[in-house]
Amino acid sequence: MTTPTTWKKSSFSGGGEGNDCVEIAEGPTRIAVRDSKAPARATLTFAPRAFAPFVEALKGAEGRTS
Repeated sequence: MTTPTTWKKSSFSGGGEGNDCVEIAEGPTRIAVRDSKAPARATLTFAPRAFAPFVEALKGAEGRTS
């Protein structure tokens, strides 16, 4: 995937400058995810059909301590 040009920040970005979250960018064959606090660092990419299960797994992990 080439570097996306349009990133969307989550609506759960927090207060202040809203940098406490992740951003996503949709490409024709991949969905990219990056840390909004460190956008120049690593980016995860997923096939579109793998993105929804990834998000659901994160929701299921919310509140777990280990």
